[in-house]
Amino acid sequence: MPFGIGKDTVQDTQFRPDSHGHDFDFSSILGHAEQNGSSRSDLLNAAVNYLKENSGRFSKEDVDEERAVKAHKVLYEGKSDDSDKHDSESLGMGAALQALKLFMGQSHGGSGDKNQLIGLAMAQAEKLFDQKAAEGKASGDKQAAVNKAAELAFKMYTKSHGSGLTGTGGPGGGLLGLANKFLSK
Repeated sequence: MPFGIGKDTVQDTQFRPDSHGHDFDFSSILGHAEQNGSSRSDLLNAAVNYLKENSGRFSKEDVDEERAVKAHKVLYEGKSDDSDKHDSESLGMGAALQALKLFMGQSHGGSGDKNQLIGLAMAQAEKLFDQKAAEGKASGDKQAAVNKAAELAFKMYTKSHGSGLTGTGGPGGGLLGLANKFLSK
């Protein structure tokens, strides 16, 4: 096993293909989360099981783009929304967009994959929740934040039709187009 997070607690190592035919690999997701600083295997295993149980529904749902962008701006760019505390959902959404931003920076020319994006989002949510909790600005629980980050990363990937960084439609397609759309707002 290349990664140390408890793979034996995850029942099946791969998601079944979603409606677009994408396979998601639990072991890879967990490994990427660990590589990006996550240290809580219980949180990660619960989040990937949450994805496994809900992936069919998530692949059909839209992303609440406005709320995700607002959460990212408030949490990472310091743009206030008159709220002292951030709930688990907004923490997870902001972390998922930060993961997309980091993912696009790491993926120079197409080497990144969906499992990397989801793992990175989960690790970002764990870090962000801890940071905001230490500041007294987090409400809810860390598991819900990690689950939401994984969910949003999954949705962003499936929304981009899993077409990789640029997709088949040229510039502006795939995850690159999605990142530009979300992060330029």
